[in-house]
Amino acid sequence: MMLIDSLRKYNVILASRSLRRQQLLRELGIDFDIVLMDFDESFPEGLDGNEIARHVAGKKADAFVDVIKRNEIVITADTIGWCRGKVLGKPVNADEAASMLKEISGTTHEVITGVSILLYDRKVVFTESTKVTFEEMSDTEIRYYVEKYEPYDKAGAYGIQEWIGLTACSHIDGSYFNVVGLPVHRLYGELRKLII
Repeated sequence: MMLIDSLRKYNVILASRSLRRQQLLRELGIDFDIVLMDFDESFPEGLDGNEIARHVAGKKADAFVDVIKRNEIVITADTIGWCRGKVLGKPVNADEAASMLKEISGTTHEVITGVSILLYDRKVVFTESTKVTFEEMSDTEIRYYVEKYEPYDKAGAYGIQEWIGLTACSHIDGSYFNVVGLPVHRLYGELRKLII
């Protein structure tokens, strides 16, 4: 039996504002509702990139623990950039976006997504990591991207599917879709293990 058929008896909830995540989940053929809650995305100091993504995705799922019904599945996710032992989250302004892009220019960084799948009686949390190599970018190119595109809702201040990915990204080691914001291959596999 296919996962899509097995999921019909569940109400799948995606707790994410990200249009990219919504589109990727839709392309898996999964019907879902979007339910948004305010999340505290803070994390303890001293965690590495995988631990941060796992911690925040798990916290997002915990917001649903008291309200989830027996026939519901809640999917939460959190994506971060990790470069030279430092977190690259979502930039708050143009200067911060440019600073993040300078940080990853001419180097390899990791994009890590933590995903939580919450059912009424259990929770699975996992992370997926992809190494992304960027060519050296000039200040002019960085400014062009920050001004023409909207890096403020993107971890590491960029979308791989946009101009900067086309012009600067020279190598990806791992899941491309993870860099977009949701490791759909891994998510599909984890859902299969839980449901079928």
